[in-house]
Amino acid sequence: MSSYGQQVPDLLHANGGFADTVPSGPQHYQGAKDRSSKPVFTRLQLIDQDQAFSQELTAYMQKKWRLFENGFNYNVVSVFGSQSTGKSTLLNRLFGTRFDVMNDAQRQQTTRGIWADRGTDGMPVLILDVEGTDGRERGENQDFERKSALFSLAISEVLIVNLWEHTVGLYNGANMGLLKTVMEVNLQLFGAQRENKTLLYFVIRDHVSPTPLSSLAKTLKSDLERIWDSLNKPEELKEARLGDYFDMQFESLPHLLLQPDNFERLALKLRHQFTDKTDSGYVFRQAYKRRVPADGFPHYAESVWEKVVSNKDLDLPTQQELLAQYRCDEIAAVAIGPFRQVVDSVRPRVQSGQIVDELGDLTRVAREQALGDFDQQAARYHAEVYKKKRAAFVQTLDGELHAVYLNQVKNALTLAAESFASQGQKKLEENPEMEFGQTVGVLRRDVAKRFNATVEALEIPGVPWTFASEVTQLEMQLETITAKLRKAEMERVLKVLRREARDVLSEIIADHLGNPDDGMWPGVMAGFDAACVDADAKLLARMESAGVEVGARSALYRVLHKALWDDTVEALREEVGDQMVLLKLRTALEDRFRYDAAGLPRVWKPSDDIDTQFSAARASAQALLPKFGKVDIRKSIKLRNRDEDGFFPSGYDFTRTLVLITPARAREVSKRFSREADALYLEAKRSMVATQSQVPMWMIALLVFLGWNEAMTVLFNPLYLVLVAMLGGTAFVIHSLGLWGPVFRAVNGMAGMANDQVHHFLVEAVNRTEPVKAKRTMSSSSLGSSSRARKGSAENIEMEALGSGSSGSSSPSPMMDSDEGGNVRASFGSL
Repeated sequence: MSSYGQQVPDLLHANGGFADTVPSGPQHYQGAKDRSSKPVFTRLQLIDQDQAFSQELTAYMQKKWRLFENGFNYNVVSVFGSQSTGKSTLLNRLFGTRFDVMNDAQRQQTTRGIWADRGTDGMPVLILDVEGTDGRERGENQDFERKSALFSLAISEVLIVNLWEHTVGLYNGANMGLLKTVMEVNLQLFGAQRENKTLLYFVIRDHVSPTPLSSLAKTLKSDLERIWDSLNKPEELKEARLGDYFDMQFESLPHLLLQPDNFERLALKLRHQFTDKTDSGYVFRQAYKRRVPADGFPHYAESVWEKVVSNKDLDLPTQQELLAQYRCDEIAAVAIGPFRQVVDSVRPRVQSGQIVDELGDLTRVAREQALGDFDQQAARYHAEVYKKKRAAFVQTLDGELHAVYLNQVKNALTLAAESFASQGQKKLEENPEMEFGQTVGVLRRDVAKRFNATVEALEIPGVPWTFASEVTQLEMQLETITAKLRKAEMERVLKVLRREARDVLSEIIADHLGNPDDGMWPGVMAGFDAACVDADAKLLARMESAGVEVGARSALYRVLHKALWDDTVEALREEVGDQMVLLKLRTALEDRFRYDAAGLPRVWKPSDDIDTQFSAARASAQALLPKFGKVDIRKSIKLRNRDEDGFFPSGYDFTRTLVLITPARAREVSKRFSREADALYLEAKRSMVATQSQVPMWMIALLVFLGWNEAMTVLFNPLYLVLVAMLGGTAFVIHSLGLWGPVFRAVNGMAGMANDQVHHFLVEAVNRTEPVKAKRTMSSSSLGSSSRARKGSAENIEMEALGSGSSGSSSPSPMMDSDEGGNVRASFGSL
């Protein structure tokens, strides 16, 4: 196995130094080209001081450094340490690079950003010279220090930690605080995916004290172990140890100025650890390989840097920033107290749904006071922190205000919508003749004006929020409510128009169907068409007032027409009900049969042809029944063109409504009419027979002859004459008034009452009679039972004798029995 350490003597000066072969100036390595055939390498600023990653890394690695051809056979080394500790000088001694070193005449920052170069003499090593930490140029801003250290730790196989001997054991002097931050973030970002370790190669510079290297190494190990234990590790890496991720190697170098020969000798020895694979301290071990091919390293390094830059855990504040943050938080906590008292005093009222008119003025003054108190005290601290904290404080104030303001606006929105709906409905109901557009428009503008006034009272200049969405929401709600009010108004208008038309149509239908003739249906249809024209005109005027869109008007027309036709059909069916049809047919029959052409009642004589007259009248009346059965719409212009004009809503079954009387029902009505007509015919027949019945003349002569004496007696006896006159006058009055029926009922009632009184009298008479009681004394006990038997038989015989009567008697006999008191009850079958 070859070793790069065999080429080292060629680079040495006679006195053992590197001064003539490894110049420390800013110029590129050009002198070696004249003295050797080896390739010349050029440095690259990989990351500048503004944290921008160079896009030329691929070209450098491929063409100038020629590392692409090495595949996985290359290594990455970076250096970490405080500013002006000789990091660049150390790299130049170890790898023959030409990184800029500090000018001895001035003590200032030399390396800015991160520089990269390849080791000389064919060393496939990419060396990163990292900007030093704790430089006065950056002051307290340690952002780039943390990011560059984390980047170096993430991509390097070997991280050279360069530090002075006198800083060992110090926390800040040895960059232990920075190492802690870098290790913690490295563990969070790359710990779970890391498969290889990193070698922490500690080089203790200016080691001139008698303290052995082993003691210094022990101190550094102890500090690192303590730092590792205090890291905030991810949950899955809680048990991870420092040795799982890092190996440590410790070397020291004497003072360069006090012991230059010794320094160069030991530096050459350290170089062998990076170049001679046979050296026991060779650092490039397989365990440190990142397994990234050389042609993929540029993309890998750039992605790692992007991840490092985007990590917020590295944005740690400075001492001034920490103080400013602490004091600004304290000041904000005090300044926000009075503000919250004002907000809390009005919040319950707002949350209860009230509109607090003074909310905007109160909270606006409290907000300005809080900001003034904050600015007065916090403006003295770190400017950037003050700006951030002020912005956060303003956001807190505005956030609390926005919650209360939004609640107020929601209350106003709800109140406006409810007020508009209720007042709009009330005004339309109280004033049905008022124009819808004018009434609702005025009310809507008034509601919107009050809502906008509430919103404007809550405006605060410069706040990031507005209530434009709530204003839009109000407009949408008002439009929705307007549509509902418009719909209700149109429904009310339709009801009014329907009621008016129904009254007119009912009168027209009753008039024409009450006098059925050939003009019946044309008259009804003419009335329906006229009602539609009048209703359409009134509806159009109300739709224009309500602002109904033109496209929606045709639907309202169709609804109105359907309602008018339904009312017409309903009125027609009422007129052609069974009883109404029978009445109309009977009226038509009587008009033709019982009255003559002049309208006078007929008096039937034996010479009249009653059968022919009745047949003609009945046929004429029955001919009207088919006219009532179905509506004839041929004379209606509206109904005749209903399909072309879209007169009715789609799906309306108009044909079904034309049938008023079904065939089965017509047959039933015809039968009932025939029976009633037959009764009328029989009545006419009886009246004709009554006119034919006369008393014979011989009967009259006989009555006069036989009753002459009685008549004379009555006429010449004043008492009889008066009695007859009174009876005759009474009979005449009763006959004239048609009271014979009530008189007969009164007489029957009086007879019944007399019967009851006689019955009651007889019962009382029988009860007053003492019954016969047989008393017999028994002489011996042996005859007691037989005596009682005979006594019972005798009593029974006596009672039967009392209750018996003559079998041939036609008068009713009383039936008597005895009650518990011994009285006799008598009953009569009839009196």
